[in-house]
Amino acid sequence: MTTDTGEPILTIDELAARAGVTVRTVRFYGTKGLLPPPVIGPRRVGHYGSEHLARLALIEEMQHQGMTLAAIERHLRQLPADLGPHDLAIHRAVVASWAPDTVETVSRPELERRAGRRLTGEDLDRLAAMNVVTPDGEGDEESFRVDCGLLRLAVQLLDVPLAQETILAARTVLTGHARAAAHELSDLLREAVAERDTRDVKSLSAHMHPLVVQALLTTFQRSLREELRQWLDGADGPDEGYGAHDGDGPEGAVGADGLERAGGADDPRPSANADGTA
Repeated sequence: MTTDTGEPILTIDELAARAGVTVRTVRFYGTKGLLPPPVIGPRRVGHYGSEHLARLALIEEMQHQGMTLAAIERHLRQLPADLGPHDLAIHRAVVASWAPDTVETVSRPELERRAGRRLTGEDLDRLAAMNVVTPDGEGDEESFRVDCGLLRLAVQLLDVPLAQETILAARTVLTGHARAAAHELSDLLREAVAERDTRDVKSLSAHMHPLVVQALLTTFQRSLREELRQWLDGADGPDEGYGAHDGDGPEGAVGADGLERAGGADDPRPSANADGTA
């Protein structure tokens, strides 16, 4: 079922199935205030929409990144109340982008477990073309060297309806500009602190790193949105009402993406199964 605007209307069972969690998890998040209440329809049936789906995806991503339930609650409370599904999806992408820069050697079953799906030979070839998965010829068991920080992103790109050549070209553009920006910013900061003590330089670098990352993400997001709008709608500039909260971040950010992460046994979350059940 959909609304007049085409937005899906979901029961709690349908919402849970779409999000890959259980009904119990949805209800638990609702009681904690992490999800807005449903719209009550005929026969007192709760109806959920795309915003609920987007919030569930964001919560699950933050849990995947190691955040405690208490940290997730604090983070969500600081977000504007009127964020729509698109803005929530952008926020989730920012959370997911904070990934470890590590390479591990794993078996085929472990690779598929981490990918969350079975991988065909064509899938593996495409992941290898993106330099995310590399066959490891050592040993009798089929194994692969995996860029853990990029695996989840690359797996999502497998379902994007674009030619592999386009995706690889986009990666080349992004990598080239990112390295150029990092180089120029590093030169700028190096000149600014050339006369300072080494200890002060390290302290300033640690302080500036998350600020620079946030600035780059915000600037790129707004620039891309404007380019896409001009392309699709022929507009002269960005719409004030669309993504008006882009770049807003909570105060007291921790880490380059501004998120707190789990610290130990004081995590108040109920224990979770592999499917996200509470």
